[in-house]
Amino acid sequence: MDASFLRRNRLKTPVLIFLVLVHVAGALGLWHPDSRAIFQLLVPFSLLLSLGLVLIFHTEWNSAFFLFLILTYLLGFLVEWAGVSTGVIFGSYHYDHALGFKYAEVPLVIGINWVLLIYCSGVIGGLFRSNTVRSFIGALLMVCIDFLIEPVAMKYGFWSWKNDAVPLQNYLAWFVFSFVLLQIFFRLKFRKINLIAPLVYFLQLLFFTMLFLLSWFFPEPGSLF
Repeated sequence: MDASFLRRNRLKTPVLIFLVLVHVAGALGLWHPDSRAIFQLLVPFSLLLSLGLVLIFHTEWNSAFFLFLILTYLLGFLVEWAGVSTGVIFGSYHYDHALGFKYAEVPLVIGINWVLLIYCSGVIGGLFRSNTVRSFIGALLMVCIDFLIEPVAMKYGFWSWKNDAVPLQNYLAWFVFSFVLLQIFFRLKFRKINLIAPLVYFLQLLFFTMLFLLSWFFPEPGSLF
């Protein structure tokens, strides 16, 4: 076992505790109207922070891994740009203000979101043997998290759907596009081992589940605080 792995292993627990606190605070901050505007400004920084900490625990920085990062960011951004511009891929939607600065009506941080989720889903999917099965499992994980995101996305200023209805087409497109990106992830030659990536995926699930449950059971903040 090399020294770098041991250093990462020692960092694992404090980093995870920190990320749990960040995600719980973020969910509560977005939910409460008095703090919502501030926490909406922090959403892009939270995504960057999560990806940065995940990458600290990545174990093989080679040209193939850099290619994965660049391709996933660019393809993620481009598919969102095509989706917003045409309404053909995911359905008719537009981005609101919570994800920060936009270029061509698409937040620049959305590519970061694709990199983070594909990487974490890929590390979990890597527990299986064949690339097809791995990509299928990873794409299912991507759809699961999108399924949790969608009910709260419009309420908290992430994006809005035409007629406030999420089409089935969105989930099908998420699955197909995620499968393609995961095929790239698994075919590029770099080590797919990360001590915190699976837990960061589940923290994302926790974050959106908290927002959904708070919105559903405590629509008026005064009922909790």
